[in-house]
Amino acid sequence: MRLKLGWFSTGRGEGSRNLLTTLYENIRNGTLDCEVEFVFCNREKGEAEGSDRYLQLVQDYGFRLVSFSSRHFRPELRKRGKSDPETLRTWRIEYDREVVKRLYALSPDICFLGGYMLIVGEEMCEKLDMINLHPAAPDGPAGTWQEVIWKLIASKAKESGVMMHLVTKELDKGPPITYCTFPIQGGNFDHLWDELEEKLKTDTLQKIMSIEGDSHPLFKEIRKEGVKREQPLIVYTIKAFAEKRIRLQDKNVLAGDKILTRPYCLNQEINFFLKIN
Repeated sequence: MRLKLGWFSTGRGEGSRNLLTTLYENIRNGTLDCEVEFVFCNREKGEAEGSDRYLQLVQDYGFRLVSFSSRHFRPELRKRGKSDPETLRTWRIEYDREVVKRLYALSPDICFLGGYMLIVGEEMCEKLDMINLHPAAPDGPAGTWQEVIWKLIASKAKESGVMMHLVTKELDKGPPITYCTFPIQGGNFDHLWDELEEKLKTDTLQKIMSIEGDSHPLFKEIRKEGVKREQPLIVYTIKAFAEKRIRLQDKNVLAGDKILTRPYCLNQEINFFLKIN
């Protein structure tokens, strides 16, 4: 029986479209033995140029589209939630309930967040097995990808990674499912660390962060190495599920009948894909 996927996205920009295209092409060429049960988008046609292009792409690929605007759902309550976390939580739960109603007749095995810009509330986390990408290794830093990279630099870390984790009510703290790692010391990185050390003789790291930000050479190189692993990690994670090497049961990750005590490492597959020895 083929794996059935649910795919959630806001469809805001090129990254979301690229992820969807990668999914479509890998299903079409037989790399992924699965089917897309639905694509859910929290924007509707006419809200933004980027999401309009995304919605059109979903239709071009022949995927079942379910769209429901978060922007138009109880906007007064959402506005109050910007200054009141409990009100925002209430809005989030009510919105998610409406989403679940629209997906009621559908039965995905797993759902992936492919550029979904909303925080998923606790009720929907319990009803659906949802998986998200985090730009760090399982034991790596928490936070946004920018925060992760600066934490790696501050700690002079030797490696970083990318992982897929289960979405839970605790933001970005769900159990890791799959991951890959890569070195950020040695090779092309050494001269970038050396340049940073020279700058640190006269400036603090905080000052360098505030002045250079995302344009800092070491920051950019770490980000580049992470980004080029994101799409293959998603593909090989879906492939591992489709081939039943791993599965989810009661919010646990299993290989066969055993609960994995460590997430499933995909370094070999991804290094082969990237032609890294």
